[in-house]
Amino acid sequence: MISGHSFSREIPLWKWILAIVGGSFLFMFLYGISQLVMAIHGYQWLKIALYAAGACMLTVNYILVVGNTEGRKTDELSLCNALSWTGKGILAGATFFVVIAGLLTVAGMYHVKEVRFDAVGMLESLMMFLTVGIGEELVFRGFIFRLIAERWNVAIALTISSLLFGFVHLSNEDATIWSSIAIAIEAGLVLGAAYAVSGNLWFPIGIHWAWNYTQGVIFGFDVSGMPTDCRLLNSYVTGPDILTGGDFGPEASVLSVILGLALSGWFIWKYRGTAERQSPVNTDRTSDSI
Repeated sequence: MISGHSFSREIPLWKWILAIVGGSFLFMFLYGISQLVMAIHGYQWLKIALYAAGACMLTVNYILVVGNTEGRKTDELSLCNALSWTGKGILAGATFFVVIAGLLTVAGMYHVKEVRFDAVGMLESLMMFLTVGIGEELVFRGFIFRLIAERWNVAIALTISSLLFGFVHLSNEDATIWSSIAIAIEAGLVLGAAYAVSGNLWFPIGIHWAWNYTQGVIFGFDVSGMPTDCRLLNSYVTGPDILTGGDFGPEASVLSVILGLALSGWFIWKYRGTAERQSPVNTDRTSDSI
């Protein structure tokens, strides 16, 4: 069952700034890990181990930063129901691109050339996307979204964190202003709303992980403009860029934007319907309602 989460806690401004800075360093750490591992050619099992270690290090660093700046336990990473929420996220993220691929197939725009099964390569990609999913969710939802929601409200947090998340992808290959706006709408809003409605990071981590893996490894699409080395379905698309996403991939498709708006709208509706019943409302602060 999905229930709302109230963001009513506020820390002193200097600690708030310190936590934001800590989140920025965590993002740079994630970027450094990904660049280091991707620079290794061959040695797939070593890369799998390094991705797993990187995911653990990112999580530990988040816990340490939160503990030292905010003086609290990271309830958003509680292991209670972690598997359940991650599973729900995986189902949601995978279903998203099953629907997108299905729509493009029905429209005659998605074509499969061949099927290639590389178990070790798929495992390597699985761990790589896990590390990316954990790292980006810790930064954009764990720090940016949560801290803004706690100081102001969820609506402002959704807007700012989604735009930052979208435009950080502007440096990717074949990225455009439109592709960044599309990611902000379809992914930034979905992931932020998923955190708000669940109150934990496992739900958006699961969505992010399966979103990238299903899109890139299973269906063979480019992920945010970047091709994946291992693809189960070696595929290509034809048709107008507004529907296929063009060279950037289906994340720049208007179909993904519409589906993302629908999913985030459902999460927000669930959040608004239950948030106030989950915890007391602090009348001295701006309401968390969206």
